[in-house]
Amino acid sequence: MSGAAAAGLPLLPAARLAPLLAAVAAEKAAARRRFWLSAGVLLALALLAGWVAQVDAGRLLTHGDRFFGYFARLLTLEAGDRAGQWVWQDPGEWLWGLRHWLALLGDTLLMAYVGTLLGATGGFLFGLLSAANITRSAALRWVVKRVLEFCRTVPDVVFALIFVIAFGLGPLPGVLAIAIHTFGALGKQFSEIVENIDLKPVEGAVAAGADWPAMARFAVVPQVLPGFLAYGLLRFEVNVRGAAVLGFVGAGGIGQDLIEAIRKFYYNDVAALLLLIILTVVLIDTGTSILRRKLMEERA
Repeated sequence: MSGAAAAGLPLLPAARLAPLLAAVAAEKAAARRRFWLSAGVLLALALLAGWVAQVDAGRLLTHGDRFFGYFARLLTLEAGDRAGQWVWQDPGEWLWGLRHWLALLGDTLLMAYVGTLLGATGGFLFGLLSAANITRSAALRWVVKRVLEFCRTVPDVVFALIFVIAFGLGPLPGVLAIAIHTFGALGKQFSEIVENIDLKPVEGAVAAGADWPAMARFAVVPQVLPGFLAYGLLRFEVNVRGAAVLGFVGAGGIGQDLIEAIRKFYYNDVAALLLLIILTVVLIDTGTSILRRKLMEERA
């Protein structure tokens, strides 16, 4: 007995059911054709892009073993009594500079923290000023948005190079580069959060005679603060990785030792530094994810 009959539903006559089944089959066939056509166009565009960019797939296949060979060399001891064995078989030899590297890692974390704090503070204010629902001046919004676009469009590495030339080597160029890029990125995100708030508290504050700062303080900030904090934590996690990369151009931190080890072919040191960076990012990612989830639950 069919399901429809078992449920007590009347069955359509075959003459009426056949056109419906045919229409369903035709729609499924059309969907399959659209899928394969889209996949074919996407593949063709990818191949065209690779040809224009001179991406040699044959070379990738031919020399791909070098990629894995490089990582094998990173994890093989080159000195000490256990030379030629895996690095974890002699942790003392592998992590010989652990105390120094941890100090550099602390500098990297401080760079990311200070840069995130400065950038988030500026992004907080400019995010409010660029929100169309609470800032009525179109000219002001236009200027603020262009400033934010400039700050987040220019890569932080470029800012770091500029500040290294201006202020010399050290953490200061890294902090400034992170702060400016964070300012541009968070300003945009904060603005989008503000534009989705409930306007009834805003209208009530304005009706009560509140000026713009008071309206923002009492009607807007309580609604957006959890979202702001969640995005700020996410940005801090991103900036920790960014701070490590900025060391490549002389902005201080653990990245400076990492690029030096890469240039001098100190393979074991490269592996140890990468391990410290990865573990740090994993710990920060875990902690900030828990905090972001709690903040977003509170906001909801």
